[in-house]
Amino acid sequence: MIKIHEIPSPCYVMEEELLRKNLSLIKSVKDRTGVNIILAFKAFALWKSFPIIREYIPHSTASSVFEAQLAFEEMGSPAHTFSPAYTNENFPVFLKYSSHITFNSLSQFERFYPMVVADGNKVSCGIRVNPEYSEVETDLYNPCAPGSRLGVTADLLGDNLPEGLDGIHFHTLCESSSYDLEKTLEVVEAKFDKLLRQAKWLNMGGGHLMTRSDYDIEHLVGLLTKLKAKYPHLEIIMEPGSAFAWQTGVLISTVVDIVENHGIKTAMLDVSFACHMPDCLEMPYKPQIRGAYHDPIEGKPTYRMGGNSCLSGDFMGDWSFDEPLAIGDKIVFEDMIHYTIVKTTMFNGVSHPALALWSKDDKLQIYREFDYNDYKNRMS
Repeated sequence: MIKIHEIPSPCYVMEEELLRKNLSLIKSVKDRTGVNIILAFKAFALWKSFPIIREYIPHSTASSVFEAQLAFEEMGSPAHTFSPAYTNENFPVFLKYSSHITFNSLSQFERFYPMVVADGNKVSCGIRVNPEYSEVETDLYNPCAPGSRLGVTADLLGDNLPEGLDGIHFHTLCESSSYDLEKTLEVVEAKFDKLLRQAKWLNMGGGHLMTRSDYDIEHLVGLLTKLKAKYPHLEIIMEPGSAFAWQTGVLISTVVDIVENHGIKTAMLDVSFACHMPDCLEMPYKPQIRGAYHDPIEGKPTYRMGGNSCLSGDFMGDWSFDEPLAIGDKIVFEDMIHYTIVKTTMFNGVSHPALALWSKDDKLQIYREFDYNDYKNRMS
C-alpha cells in the first residue's frame, strides 16, 4: 500500500504489485487460449514501466507515428498499427516501426499498398471493418454509431478479400464484458464469415476489460477457444488498453482552498479535471475518492472538488466526508492511470502532476517531474 505522505502533490502513482496482478491475469488468458494479447498505447503508455510489462506481454498496438516509434524503441518490438488516416509523409515511418498495418478504408489501402510492396512486403496488411453493431451506449466512444468514420461496412467489401490484405480488424467495445464480445462476434461472423475464412489474422481491437473484478474470465476463455476452433487458420489478436492499468494507481492532490457559494462548498485542488482527468468531464463519470462517500450524505460535510484551471466547468461533485476538509488535506482520486496520463494537457499553463511508481519493495520511484520549460517548449 502506498504511503500518501511520502508522495509529492500532485502526482500520478502506479503500484507495481497491482500492475503485476493485472499482467499475470492477462498473460494467463493469453497462455490458456493461444490468443495474442497486446497493449494498446492509447490507454496507457507509461514507458518507464515497460520493462515490467515485457516480462508478461511483448507486443503493443499504435495509432500514430509517435506510438509506433515508442513501441519499437521501448517495447522492443514493432507495432500492430491502425491509424484512421495515413499520409504520404507519415506512412514510410509507420512502415519502419510496424509489423502489421490496418487500413481504415479501401481507398487508403489502394493508395498505400504499393509502398508496402516497394518496401518488400515486410508488414502484414489488414482492413478495419464496421459491423454496424456495438454495445457501447456513449456515442463519444461508440465506433459503430450511425455515420461512423471508422471501418468499412460489409456492403462495401463483398465476399472476396482484396489481394494484399491478410487481416480483418474490428473495434466495437469500450470497457466491455465477454458477453458484449460474444454478441459482437455473432454479428461479425454473420457479416464477414467468407472474408474471415480467407484471412490470416483477426484483430478484435480493444475494450476488453478482463481485469475488472466482475469480468467473467472463464466465459472469455471458452469464447476464444470456440472461435479458434471455428477458424483454426486465424491468428486471433486482442488489444486491450484499460485492462492493463485498471485499478493500478491514483492521482494524489491537495486541498489549497475552500470556497462557499450559497451553501455549496468547493474544495479547490492543485489538479484539474479538464487537464488531468478529462474523461470525467467528457464521458462524464464521477471518480471515486479514497475515504469519501461517493454520494452526498445528509448531515455529513459535503464538498464539490474544484480544478485549478480557469474553465468554469472544471469541477465535479458532490462527495461527503466524515470530517470537514481543511487546507493541506490530501484528496486521492482512485483508478487514475489509464486514459489520464495519455490525455493530459497544459491548458492554462496548469502544472502537470509528477509521474511515479510505488515499487513492490515499498519505495517511491519518480519517473518524471514537469516544470515551466515543459509548458514553454510546447507553446513554440
